[in-house]
Amino acid sequence: INSDMSARPTITVYSTTDKSQVGESLPLPEVLTAPIRPDLVNVIHNSVAFNKRQARGVSLAAGHQTSAESWGTGRAVARIPRVGGSGTSRSGQGAFGNMCRGGHMFAPLKVYRKWHQKTNLRERRHAVASALAASAVAPLVMARGHRIESVTEIPLVVEHLNYTKTKDVLNSLLTLGLKDELTRVALSKKIRTGKGKLRNRRYVKRRGPLIIHDISENEIRFAARNILGVDTCRVQKLNILQLAPGGHVGRLIIWTKKAFENLNTVFGTYKLPGVEKGGYRLQRHMLNTADLSKLINSDQIQSVIRAPRNITLHSKKVNPLRNRDEMSKLNPFEVKRREIQVKQQTDRSAVRKAKANKHRTNKLGKEFYRKFNQNVGESQAKDEEEWYAVDRVVESESEEVEEGDDEDNE
Repeated sequence: INSDMSARPTITVYSTTDKSQVGESLPLPEVLTAPIRPDLVNVIHNSVAFNKRQARGVSLAAGHQTSAESWGTGRAVARIPRVGGSGTSRSGQGAFGNMCRGGHMFAPLKVYRKWHQKTNLRERRHAVASALAASAVAPLVMARGHRIESVTEIPLVVEHLNYTKTKDVLNSLLTLGLKDELTRVALSKKIRTGKGKLRNRRYVKRRGPLIIHDISENEIRFAARNILGVDTCRVQKLNILQLAPGGHVGRLIIWTKKAFENLNTVFGTYKLPGVEKGGYRLQRHMLNTADLSKLINSDQIQSVIRAPRNITLHSKKVNPLRNRDEMSKLNPFEVKRREIQVKQQTDRSAVRKAKANKHRTNKLGKEFYRKFNQNVGESQAKDEEEWYAVDRVVESESEEVEEGDDEDNE
């Protein structure tokens, strides 16, 4: 990511008592135009965060606080050590093993394991420079969640914040347009999920603005430490854990004038090394512009590149028995042969069809089919007449029987 697109050559210094009161303008330190490397910042942050861990482990006697011996072989049971004695359900139970109830854990934690992780000094400095450059890009600061809609300028430089009272620092932050940011942090305080709430870290909250001051401004550390979400840091001792919490770049930073002026002394420029960093030199951009089409079509590049080559493409070998076009190239008579073959096949089909029609006319012609249907219709009508005559006779007989029964009853 190139930070030159949003960086300005000069930065305005604002007053902490009146937002409209503008002081002098300072040149932009070159460390704020360094390449932004989120990948490097994330890796270095995770490595440095390991160094805060405290050693922990289980007791050496855990899982071994019982007398148990193996029964050996020959008793059709596993050779795990078993508790001795009798008269209780505990006797005969397995012990010591990590698969046993009350046994030790697998690979017990030791306090002498490697808790810290080493990182290269130059990589740590590159990560800090990248985090500082990201803090000067307003979209990245907003993407991290900071509310800077009322802030006049990013990076935000103030004349001084060297107060001894917390209320003075708080009033200065409100004057600079950070009311929404402080409200966001105050409303984000929640109870931590998990076991951490029982281990002296009960609450969690979002990170607010970071005040970076000079080593000579000591009072601000004590005046701002009771404001929720506000952190302080010396410009000579910048920490990647504070500049990019969680490994995410773009933290909101409030600079004091002295700290902002000392950035070139601490980190140096692209031409001069940093005095307080042991000759550290800033990383340079791989590209000064991201417009690749403009680079490729520029006169400087077009004048030195070679002319395009005429590439001769060799055709792939094709099987003529499967490919008609290839066979036509090899055998000019192939097209005529295929036409003759198609014509012969059409003629054979016509002869077979005519022969089949002739046989159908002799055996099952239209006349035969008409007579057949006529005979079937006549026989069916005759059968129906006989069936209906029988039904009529049966019905008449049943009616006579019913009339005779009625006369007898009378």
